[in-house]
Amino acid sequence: MPPLASASGTWQLGQLTVNRMGFGAMRLTGTAAFDLGQVRPRQPALDVLRLAVDHGVNHIDTAAFYFSPLRSANELINRALAPYPDDLVIATKVGPGRDPAGDWWWATPEQLRGQVEENIRQLGTDHLDLVNLRAANTRDSISELFGALADLRQEGLIRELGVSQVSPAQLAEAEAIAPVVCVQNSFGVDAPERQREFVRACGERGIAFVPFFAMAGAGREQGPGTEQNDAVTKLAAARGVSPAQIRLAWTLHQGPNVLAIPGTGNPAHLLENLAAADLRLTQDELALL
Repeated sequence: MPPLASASGTWQLGQLTVNRMGFGAMRLTGTAAFDLGQVRPRQPALDVLRLAVDHGVNHIDTAAFYFSPLRSANELINRALAPYPDDLVIATKVGPGRDPAGDWWWATPEQLRGQVEENIRQLGTDHLDLVNLRAANTRDSISELFGALADLRQEGLIRELGVSQVSPAQLAEAEAIAPVVCVQNSFGVDAPERQREFVRACGERGIAFVPFFAMAGAGREQGPGTEQNDAVTKLAAARGVSPAQIRLAWTLHQGPNVLAIPGTGNPAHLLENLAAADLRLTQDELALL
């Protein structure tokens, strides 16, 4: 039987039900994220998206700032999947932006409407399922920014709201303004205890935790490189699977509210990632990790 994302179980993002194994669109446009010197062929990216949905993925994470020359992740999603399946949830992020040269800028509260509308145009929808506000840092208040998104939600442009790259204090700020259905922060096997505590706290409050770089580890935007965690390497060899699969399985074992959004532009890697949804780790193996 082919690997199915549904083997991971489901979670509610507010009114939206998703399989816990999803897909991240960041790597669709190039082999290294945000590299304007690379262009990935269009057809393999379209094939990966269609294959993902055919294998039960109904949660895709994207952003308007995921682009490289000739390609944008949102455009690829639109081309591959529209008209969208009724159960497909497309989550996007606002806050950061990139100009055509690839240089970064950060939106003011007044500019967030334009970022939301740009995602809507690129995806070819009339609203966004889920918008995550990515904070510029973990120190500054996000109240004005999140309040602007809450207003757009009231207008019907957004269904659900989340936050990204935030501290517990910033999450509390957002929750005081409008319901928060997910936190999207960097997290993985190598994470320090304070990050694990944040994951547990989100679970206790019924908030999804959606890690990025869960599979890449220290590779971050460049993707998985040589595995540097001896425990991951040892367990992968013992189980006859890849280190990336061990990292993804570990992620899904961190709680029923923890979702995975591994990304790839390679169909074979996609199927390998999805197979981790059905990889069960023992208590001894989790203790080793």
